[in-house]
Amino acid sequence: MSPAAAGSVSLSIGGVLTLLRPEFPDISISKIRFLEAEGLIEPQRSPSGYRKFGAADIERLRYVLRVQRDRYLPLRVIKDQLEAMDRGLEPAGPTPAEAERFQDADGDPGSAGREGTTVLLDRPGLIAAAGIQDVDLARLEEFGLIQPHRPRPGGTDGEHAVLYDGDALVVARLVAALGRYGVEPRHLRQTKAAADREAALVEQIVAPLLHRRGARAKAGAEETVRDLLALTSRLHTVLVTTALAPRLGR
Repeated sequence: MSPAAAGSVSLSIGGVLTLLRPEFPDISISKIRFLEAEGLIEPQRSPSGYRKFGAADIERLRYVLRVQRDRYLPLRVIKDQLEAMDRGLEPAGPTPAEAERFQDADGDPGSAGREGTTVLLDRPGLIAAAGIQDVDLARLEEFGLIQPHRPRPGGTDGEHAVLYDGDALVVARLVAALGRYGVEPRHLRQTKAAADREAALVEQIVAPLLHRRGARAKAGAEETVRDLLALTSRLHTVLVTTALAPRLGR
């Protein structure tokens, strides 16, 4: 795209979706709206209220999506980087603690825990990658926070007989991080129960789509799940923040 053409770009949210989807297949309108609500992007509005994305808005959105996908950085870190860029500074990388928390077993930040991850670790590998002890993993399994992914083909009944996927690695690291604040796996039983109830609710909503045949129905179900998870995650954050507000003097 030439500089002149770039300067004249003005796309609707649907146009942005079409433009970026080849590079980011999981992008959705609700995802873009969520990033806007979080203050990471600020598209202009037409007199009738429609979002209009210029070239700078599109590049900013592309940057956010890319670092989320490739580095698995939390939104607050991405927002700090964007603010630094807005001031003409070089964006700082994650802190050592963040780099350790979001780095996967192969040294590629964030590939573990992304949708469709192919990370598979045996029990010793998960323990080493998450920086936990065998007893910690046993507690995570005891309280249902982590489950083995599947038996290793041709494996034995020993400790190497099962594998753990990227989601298990992310859960182990998050619980380990919470442990630094005194939170133990047993304290997270209600969190797990709430997640199970939320999953049941989402499954009930998308069940009609799952009964339809064809790739289009499957894609529609997957996008609906992503939209619902984004909304429920945001709702959870707001409700917890609201509950804590009086205690924080807000």
